[in-house]
Amino acid sequence: MRISTLQAFNNGVAGLQRNYANATRTQEQISTGNRILTPADDPVASVRLLQLDQQQNVLSQYNSNLTAAKNSLTQEEVTLNSVNTVLQRVRELAVQAGNGGLSAEDRKSIAAELTEREDELLSLMNTRNARGEYLFSGFQGKTQPFVRSGDGSYSYQGDEGQRKLQIASSLSIPISDSGKSIFEAVTNAARLGEPSSSLAPPGPGSNLKFSQAQVTDEVVFADRSPLTITFNASGPGFVVTDSNNVEVGKGVLNDDPDIETKVVAGGVTLFISGTPTAGEAVTIPESGNAKQGILETIAGLRKALNSSTSTGSDIRDAVAVSLTNLDHGMISVDAARGNIGARLNVIETTQTDNEDVALVNKSVQAELRELDYAEALSRLSFQTIILEATQQSYVKISGLNLFNAMR
Repeated sequence: MRISTLQAFNNGVAGLQRNYANATRTQEQISTGNRILTPADDPVASVRLLQLDQQQNVLSQYNSNLTAAKNSLTQEEVTLNSVNTVLQRVRELAVQAGNGGLSAEDRKSIAAELTEREDELLSLMNTRNARGEYLFSGFQGKTQPFVRSGDGSYSYQGDEGQRKLQIASSLSIPISDSGKSIFEAVTNAARLGEPSSSLAPPGPGSNLKFSQAQVTDEVVFADRSPLTITFNASGPGFVVTDSNNVEVGKGVLNDDPDIETKVVAGGVTLFISGTPTAGEAVTIPESGNAKQGILETIAGLRKALNSSTSTGSDIRDAVAVSLTNLDHGMISVDAARGNIGARLNVIETTQTDNEDVALVNKSVQAELRELDYAEALSRLSFQTIILEATQQSYVKISGLNLFNAMR
C-alpha cells in the first residue's frame, strides 16, 4: 500500500487535533466541575438533567407562592386578632351599659366610645394587603367590602369567594376569607318575631306585654320553633310547648301585673308582664333575620343607649341581645382564626416537603452532572502523554524523505 506525503501529513494533523481536543475537553471538565458539557456527552443524563431543572423551577415557583400565602394569611390572622380585641372591649362596654344605676349621661358616654369602636372595627374589616387588595372582599379584591350608608346601616359589597394559590402539584390553599362568612353570617339571637295571641282581639282582661324574646341556647332551641305559651284556665300558671307540642317549660306569672316575669324555656328567654285571659295561648314565631352582622349589633346597642325614649326594659333587652350576638360574633372570628392556623400548618409542612424534594433533586443532579476529579485528572495525564507522543512521532514522520537517503 502506498501512502502519499499529503496523506501522511493529513493523518498526522488529524491525530494531533483529535488528541488535543480530548485533552482540551478534559481540561474544560476539570475547570467547570461538570462531566456533561454538551448533550452529546451523555444524551440520557442530559434529558434527565433537563427534567430535574424543570422540576426545580416549578418548586421555586411553589416556594414563592408559599411565601405569598403565608404573608397573606399572617396579615389576616393579625387583623382578626385586632378585631377580637375590639369585640372584647365592646362586650365590656355592653356589660357596663347593663348597669341599671347608670344615668342617661353615663349611657351616652358609653355610646360615644361604642361609636369610636364601631369606626375602628369598620376600618379593620376593610383592611388591605401589601398588593392593595381588600382582605375580606372575596374575589372582589379591589372592591371595598363593608360600606356604611347615610342612615348608619352597613352593606357587604364583596362576594363569598376565596382567593387561592397553588402550593403543590395538586394542592391549592385559600389565602383569603369572605367578610360575609366571618362578620355578617353571625347567628342573630333576636330573630324571634313579635308574640301573637290566639285571641283576636285579646279576650277580656288580657293586657299581656312581652319583652324582646331572644334565643339564648341555640342547641336547645334547634328545631323547636315556634314556641307557644298557654296560660292556665284557672290561676296565673302557664306551660311552654314547642312546634311538636312537647312541653319545654312552665311557670307562674307574678301576682303584680306590673312586675315582669322572666321565662326561660326551649332555649328562649323573654319577660312577660300583665294579666292573661284564661286559656289564652301566645305564639312566638321565628320571623326575623336569622343572621346579623357584628357592626349592626354594635350600632343597635349604640342607638338604644343614645335614644332619649329608651326605657329601662329597652336598655336591658338591647344589652342582652348585644351580649349574645357579640359572643356569636367572637365565635365566628375565632373559627376563622382557627381555619387560618390550619392553613398555616399546611403551608409549613408543604414548605418542608418542597425543601426535601429540592434536596433530592440537587443530589441526583450532582450525581449526573458533577465530575469525578480523580478520574478526570488521571485521564488528563494519560491524554497529555498520548498528545506528547503524537507530537514527537509526527515530527519524526514528517521529517522522512526519500531524497535524504540519496545524499
